[in-house]
Amino acid sequence: MIARRLARTTLLVLAATAVVFVATEALPGDAGTLRDAGRASPEQVARGRDQLGLDQPVAVRYLRWLGGLLQGDLGRSLSSGRPVSDLLGQRLPATISLVAATLAVTVLLTAAGLVVAQLRQGRGGALAAGLAAVPQAVYAATLGALLSGMLGWLPAVSLLPPGGHPWQEPQVLVLPALTLALPSAAFACTLLRGVLTDTLHRPHVVDAYRRGLPPALVLRRHVLPFLAVPAIQVLALTAGWLAAGTALVETVYGFPGLGGLLVSAVAVRDVPVVQGAALVPVVTVLLGMLLADLAAATVHRTARPATRQPAGVTGGTP
Repeated sequence: MIARRLARTTLLVLAATAVVFVATEALPGDAGTLRDAGRASPEQVARGRDQLGLDQPVAVRYLRWLGGLLQGDLGRSLSSGRPVSDLLGQRLPATISLVAATLAVTVLLTAAGLVVAQLRQGRGGALAAGLAAVPQAVYAATLGALLSGMLGWLPAVSLLPPGGHPWQEPQVLVLPALTLALPSAAFACTLLRGVLTDTLHRPHVVDAYRRGLPPALVLRRHVLPFLAVPAIQVLALTAGWLAAGTALVETVYGFPGLGGLLVSAVAVRDVPVVQGAALVPVVTVLLGMLLADLAAATVHRTARPATRQPAGVTGGTP
């Protein structure tokens, strides 16, 4: 089963790289025509495209790039000539830091939202769905105006000094992390609220409330075990979405991560950089879902003996 899932993940990664490559090729212009900003003659442009290998068919260029990828070579930037792996290595730590901080805030906000929903007997779904539907740009503008413009608590941009790390300047992470975490937590609450509502109506949970058990004890003993598997899957989905969805926030706040690199590479049709920068979130999403499936299977196997308890055991699954 694991081998089948790994094979499926590999095929999905290959399909995703092909889609990104073809989508980039569909954009007008290429690195050969854009890097000289219209100053070169047609003969010079043609010579430059030949040097960059852009005169070859799309399929040939894609297969050549894919062959290098399988050997650990992401190629070189068409605009700067630098290895793509070096460009990714410079930006990847910042994006990892942003995703980690955002995921931590998302988990805290989701847990708080579910606790409130549990105390309100599962109500509040419309509010969570509405917050999840708000675009990132609205959160960025609102939080920036409030926390930076009006209150002056945080810097308006999240620039780092050359060679600096986000954890050396943690204040630069706050606005981007909040902008990403608020809709992520609302989305996670929307997905898990239905499971929570169903769990709250299970006979053993209703009986625990009738016996006057504290809500915190009911949540820990009778509710959380049923939320474990869907929570793991939602966490993996959220982590992948965060890895793939930082481009707008990084661009708005000037954060030096992979998202900004991807946007600039698309602007100059730098296909190898686009492929490399897009490959990271794709792999993160697919591996996250694979790990979520394996973790869910483990939780199911661990919880299976509990489901075989006698019906009269307190806290057993009915």
